[in-house]
Amino acid sequence: MTWDPEIDDPTSRPATGHDPYADEEPPVAIRTVRPDVFVPIDPDAPVSGHQVPANAPRHAEAPEHDWATAAQHLYPLLRPAGTPGARVKDLDVAHLQTHSNIQHSEPLVDEGPAGLAIVYAIQSSGFDVITNADHVRAWGVGIKTLRDTAYQNLATWSSGTGWAEEADGDRRLLSSASGEGWDAGRILLQDVRDHLARALGEGGARVLIGLPDRDLLVASRLTAEDAEFAGHFAAFVGDQSEGADEPIDRRVFELRGGQLVEFAG
Repeated sequence: MTWDPEIDDPTSRPATGHDPYADEEPPVAIRTVRPDVFVPIDPDAPVSGHQVPANAPRHAEAPEHDWATAAQHLYPLLRPAGTPGARVKDLDVAHLQTHSNIQHSEPLVDEGPAGLAIVYAIQSSGFDVITNADHVRAWGVGIKTLRDTAYQNLATWSSGTGWAEEADGDRRLLSSASGEGWDAGRILLQDVRDHLARALGEGGARVLIGLPDRDLLVASRLTAEDAEFAGHFAAFVGDQSEGADEPIDRRVFELRGGQLVEFAG
């Protein structure tokens, strides 16, 4: 590149007329008063020339930090047996509060039915935040409050979510696949288990349950006269689990005495 004195040498610019470089930089703001370092920082002041959007949540109001916000979006979520994390039954909330300098980022894992695990998810747009001990410490609530709140949210959602039904002779199948992420977790609710038992257990039929994917709960009746259907149901559950984005379990379960247990054949 050739050096051009009229462009690269500031002393060669015309002494009069418009300076073509004058508009390239904003005007310099000259401070005339010494800043007061003791004045609190304005949380709404622009940072690096950028103004915070009016609808952006404040840090303290984010669900990870504010219980009132998190409580509206917290749900129990089924996970496979053996899911690693910090066991809820071993969590000492008082100990957390007195050792706030130690981070606890492992997900909280609760005991679920039939050996399954339960985590607690904060619903967000496009993803979920899995609750850990640091969240509990920031919220200042106990495990019972967290658990009760999550289950109540699930019950409210479930009460407004329907079931798909299929029938072929004496075979009946009910399924929940809303795509909202909480379908398999419905089996945690006693009201749901009671509903499936009433709908499918007529005449002494056994009630089979499949939980292959987070987004699918499938239940069917099994009569003594149609014992071979159990194999078809197991194959269906296995296929669904193989193709699942968030698989839970490929086993077949059944409702016995209102509780979820592994199907023994």
